[in-house]
Amino acid sequence: MQLQQYEVVIQSVAQRARNYYELTKPKIVSLLVFTALSSTFVATRVLRLPFSPVQWILAGIAITAGCAGCDVLTSYIDRDIDAVMLRTRHRPLPSGRITARNGLLFGLTLVTISLALSAAFNILSFVWMALGVIDNVVVYSMLLKRRTWLNILLGGFSGGLPVMFGWSVVTTGPVGSFSLLAVAMPGLVFLWIPVHIWFLAVSYRTDYERVGVPMLPVVIGKESALRVIMLASIILFPFSIAVWSLGHFSLVYGAIALATGIANLVGSALVLYRPTETNAWRMFKLSSPYLFLLFLGMIVDAALH
Repeated sequence: MQLQQYEVVIQSVAQRARNYYELTKPKIVSLLVFTALSSTFVATRVLRLPFSPVQWILAGIAITAGCAGCDVLTSYIDRDIDAVMLRTRHRPLPSGRITARNGLLFGLTLVTISLALSAAFNILSFVWMALGVIDNVVVYSMLLKRRTWLNILLGGFSGGLPVMFGWSVVTTGPVGSFSLLAVAMPGLVFLWIPVHIWFLAVSYRTDYERVGVPMLPVVIGKESALRVIMLASIILFPFSIAVWSLGHFSLVYGAIALATGIANLVGSALVLYRPTETNAWRMFKLSSPYLFLLFLGMIVDAALH
């Protein structure tokens, strides 16, 4: 009997852990953490500065806690509309697997940890982390998401700030460093976010209409939104090549940026030609590997050269 009770307790704890893990939106967190630590690695090569294993671990914990904390807090803010939308109604907060109070405390704890660790590096690292939290939680989720289609544009700055954080933690001074590459790399993420999110919004346009969230496809219609996405993809492509032209990367990154950029353009054009929700969903899923491959190319290139 005691063994069975012990197994029940273990299963209960494991399930609660899975619920909290799901609340952090791990797929989003993993991609943002990867871009941040990619920036850290590139900075160590470009700036020729040492970075100890302990610093790597602390930077990883800081950016993971920051991104996860933001996702938890935005989930807390959006729990009412998440309960109505078909795509999100089974998430931990709207489904009742985690109480709103516990979710809020969990998110605040993660953000506090991230800010404390960021401050331990330098002032600039703390600033980038704090701005990321403010832009994502306050500007995007609290102020803009339910009011204007500009939500993802003005709130999208937070997506690039982990990259700037990743660069700044490498510096040894109390303030931090700044360079053109440190701006260009997060610029890629900022330009990528509207393409990624608007494809999702096209796929679930009726969901957003149901809860009154004015995402771009809801405001201007599916076909017009896909034309805007095509334009955003066209802007993103030369920008990814411009990162290579700064001179810090060789043909390794250039070839990856060229191949993946053309593939993204072709995919966006195909969805514009056949504007179905299924095709938009496929491009939403494929856009994450696109960003991943760009930053992976930077890592490989920096490691080889």
